[in-house]
Amino acid sequence: MNKDLYVALKSLNLKATPKRLAILDILVAESVYLAPEEVWRKMRKRFKSIGLPTIYRNLEDLANGGVLIKIIHPDRKLYYYLCANADHHHHFICINCKKVEDLSYCGAEEIEKEVKKNLKGRVISHLMQVFGLCKDCSVSRTIAT
Repeated sequence: MNKDLYVALKSLNLKATPKRLAILDILVAESVYLAPEEVWRKMRKRFKSIGLPTIYRNLEDLANGGVLIKIIHPDRKLYYYLCANADHHHHFICINCKKVEDLSYCGAEEIEKEVKKNLKGRVISHLMQVFGLCKDCSVSRTIAT
């Protein structure tokens, strides 16, 4: 287990249980996002009596603590991804191969100005996820519109 992830769990006052550590091991080994059901199937190889609600609860705890990111997919399903980049950034998500790549650009400053000027409001937080096809998938596949 990655020592940084162990420390992250402790800093969130989350116990480093064998199941929680196994979930993180699974996500560390993946270079793509996973659905809770996919994590559950992989976990059942290690823990014969683990339930899907346990997976959902642990994924939510880890996402709420910032250890994982939630991907709110255009298919209306929720996925999870372990991003090692702790700096502020956003993600480009390939809807074909499930690859997640970091984006260094953040347009929050411009959006905040727009909200303040035109809506007379203020932004409290933001989340940007860009969906599309990665370089490899864009060559081999098109999306019907």
